[in-house]
Amino acid sequence: MAHAKNHDYHILNPSIWPLFSAGAAFVMLFGAVFWMHGVTPWLFWAGFIALLYTMWGWWGETIAEDAAGDHTPVVVIGLRYGFILFIMSEVMFFFAWFWSAIKHFMYPMQDYFGTEYVQPEIYAIDPLHLPLINTLVLLLSGCAVTWAHHALVHGNDRKAMVQGLAIGIALGIIFTGLQAFEYAELILHKDWTFGGDIFYSNFFMATGFHGFHVLVGSIFLIVCLVRVMKGAFTAERHVGFEAAAWYWHFVDVVWLFLFFAVYLWGLSTVG
Repeated sequence: MAHAKNHDYHILNPSIWPLFSAGAAFVMLFGAVFWMHGVTPWLFWAGFIALLYTMWGWWGETIAEDAAGDHTPVVVIGLRYGFILFIMSEVMFFFAWFWSAIKHFMYPMQDYFGTEYVQPEIYAIDPLHLPLINTLVLLLSGCAVTWAHHALVHGNDRKAMVQGLAIGIALGIIFTGLQAFEYAELILHKDWTFGGDIFYSNFFMATGFHGFHVLVGSIFLIVCLVRVMKGAFTAERHVGFEAAAWYWHFVDVVWLFLFFAVYLWGLSTVG
């Protein structure tokens, strides 16, 4: 009894995943740089696959902790605070791209010649076609996830949870496909390339990183769907589901800002 647990905290066992994930992210970062410079894309994909493997292993351990009852109320509070801080860091990340895009729309320093101001060249996309469709698709996906969350909290309706998550995931995949189609159209028919212009660079960095977050969020929701089908989560214990819903709504909000700042503002700037 001398070693019996007499507190609500969970003492983690030594884990390789923090170090492994840092190494995977490091490889993916340098792989992206090499890819952008036309060297090779394989280093990036190796880091990306290693990162997916880290997600699989680390989330698996976290799920096992929850099943073992280690996620006490005190631990859940820490998990929620930690995820809120993570989302705040993501907000700052995207804020940098919004700042860059809006700054160059309003005050393009590289286009000044002496005292003469030269209007920057902005190549806008019609926001009322594919971008608007994508906006509706992503918002409907967020509504489906909210429906699943409501079904869990109010009545523990497993069928509605599965349906809501499945619809949300399907719409997220459709959004990714439409975004890829838009990229293909811009590259093949309008000759848009990353680095070819400040507007191009801001557009691809902002929308591309958002697309990456949609991919990660879709995986997050798929994990939750599998857990729901296996009987996990209750109205009182569902911090993993809650984190996935928060992340998905964050992706929704970021896209709304992208739609107004990059698509709509870009069109008004051209006009």
